[in-house]
Amino acid sequence: MGGGPVNGGPNAATDVEDLLRTEAPQVLGALVRRLGRFDTAEDAVQEALLAAARTWPDHGVPEDPRSWLIRIGYRRMVDLLRSEQARHRRERHVGMAELAMRETCRRESPPQETDDSLTLLLLCCHPALSHTSQVALTLRAVGGLTTAEIAHAHGVSEATMGTRISRAKQQLTRAGARFTAPTAADLPTRMRAVMRVLYLIFNEGYAASAGDELARLDLTAEAIRLTRTLAATMPHDAEVTGLLALMLLTESRRAARTGEDGRLLPLDEQDRSRWNRSLIQEGTELIDGVWSRGETGPYQLQAAIAALHAAAAPQRTDWPQIAMLYLWLERLTPTAPVRLSRVVAVARAFGAARGLALLDDLNRRHGLDRAPLTRQRERAVRAHLVQMTGDAAAAALLYREAAALTGNQVERRYLLDEADQLI
Repeated sequence: MGGGPVNGGPNAATDVEDLLRTEAPQVLGALVRRLGRFDTAEDAVQEALLAAARTWPDHGVPEDPRSWLIRIGYRRMVDLLRSEQARHRRERHVGMAELAMRETCRRESPPQETDDSLTLLLLCCHPALSHTSQVALTLRAVGGLTTAEIAHAHGVSEATMGTRISRAKQQLTRAGARFTAPTAADLPTRMRAVMRVLYLIFNEGYAASAGDELARLDLTAEAIRLTRTLAATMPHDAEVTGLLALMLLTESRRAARTGEDGRLLPLDEQDRSRWNRSLIQEGTELIDGVWSRGETGPYQLQAAIAALHAAAAPQRTDWPQIAMLYLWLERLTPTAPVRLSRVVAVARAFGAARGLALLDDLNRRHGLDRAPLTRQRERAVRAHLVQMTGDAAAAALLYREAAALTGNQVERRYLLDEADQLI
């Protein structure tokens, strides 16, 4: 069962953590499919992951880690069900679970080519859940985000999000949700929730809300992988294609976002030779292929904006067109982040004074400087625009305010450096 020990190198803990993140959705899917009970299955999976994190670094990763995790999770789930059945007199269900544990064929892991992530994702987007609960539960079960990261993505406290996730799991149990594909009738609604979830997973990976790294490649890679699966199964859905194009075009710039010293580099300072041309080509071809199909949705609009950035030569970005696309996007999705992005585009297209006037107006009407998702970035954007007007002292103060509001250390260093250079 055991492979060679993995505790000999400095990256052992990270390697185990990455492996566990990859396997967790598959293990959860296997347990939910066999015994149902999403809430109990997730508790069992968490205990299996904890057991692996404790033992694998010292004793080696098993030859088949997924089977190991399923077996441990299965045993724990049987224990949990046994306790519950004792209270509710459901001995027959427990007996079936124990019998399944004794059967060799039932102990085996699913075939390695089986991917439960998408089915699990659709389960998390069950119609019995509110849209917010669908997003939160999927980020937790499939994306592997912590409760704190999910809370940041939604602009709420960690305690509030923890309660929301627990209630969502209970709702799935009460609704009798099964590990099966949705019907044709409810697929469109659940697909919208799925796309929103994947978008949030990607964003958290591309610009991590906290930590010492600017990005989390594990999350962006998983979001792209799942979105590719969606696009392959729904090739005629222009918004799914647009979402995939957006991710690819955005991810193409990842390597150039920081310098050799680890410092964050804004778009104008990036070495565009480091942009991934194959991702740019694929993303551009995808958005070009669906742009004229019919009604354009928000993911297609964002992909079109990303494509304009990718196609532009340095200092020759078509900012007026990007500002127009952001106005269109704001009408479809009038959110604080979209409005703030339009401010940036307007300032680049028509000058800092015009951008500041728009920012002041949006703050009065929509409170971008108070909204949880834009409070920090509003300061950073305002700092840059004030700097462009020549008021270095005010800009430095704003940069420091923005730095104090971010949990990402790379971004914090960048903002403080910008402030220091103005003093």
